[in-house]
Amino acid sequence: MTAPENIQRARVARRTLLGASAGGVLLGGLAAATLPTAAHAAPAPRCYTRTEWSARPPKSATQVIAKPDHIVIHHTASPNVTDYSLAAAYKVQHWIQDLHMDTNGWIDIGNQLTISRGGFLMEGRSKSLSAINNGQNVLGAQTANQNSHTIGIEHEGIYVTENVTVALFDMSVLTCAWLCTKYGLDPHAAIVGHRDYNTTECPGDVFYARLPELRDRVAAVI
Repeated sequence: MTAPENIQRARVARRTLLGASAGGVLLGGLAAATLPTAAHAAPAPRCYTRTEWSARPPKSATQVIAKPDHIVIHHTASPNVTDYSLAAAYKVQHWIQDLHMDTNGWIDIGNQLTISRGGFLMEGRSKSLSAINNGQNVLGAQTANQNSHTIGIEHEGIYVTENVTVALFDMSVLTCAWLCTKYGLDPHAAIVGHRDYNTTECPGDVFYARLPELRDRVAAVI
């Protein structure tokens, strides 16, 4: 075989290998298409830590638990403010924590993550961010009787009759894609509304009606 023929065969073999890998050739008994890869991993969005928004310390130790199997979408039922700044995001996060700790009597803010109307993502309950990055979760207080296997995202505002902001919805897509990647979840099965578990209007009729769109967009990202 001549040198040009060797080069051509090598090129064909390389293209064949790459094409087969992308299409699902078996590797170690599993289809390659089912294996998570860096190319398909959703990057972590910018998340403002508890230190950054000056969270109060929890009343007692936070419990780190196994990874969740569902992502619960909430709204805060607070006013739909038009101040979309980071300062406003910090303000609503303090309001949530004070409500949960002082009125509800919980050890800390109940949810693991919060997204403001300006699209800022913030860490909620203590140790949430480190737990997520390690493929774990923290025991929250965001979905009654379902906290042992769920992670909750609060979305600032009330969406019974009004729509969510573009910035909030876009960040929800990125956040859910990141969580689905971290936990190996199917967004069409994993992303649910608070009302799917408890008797509540949360996350509001308008936002709830957009959950199919949220799931589809997350799936497109990952």
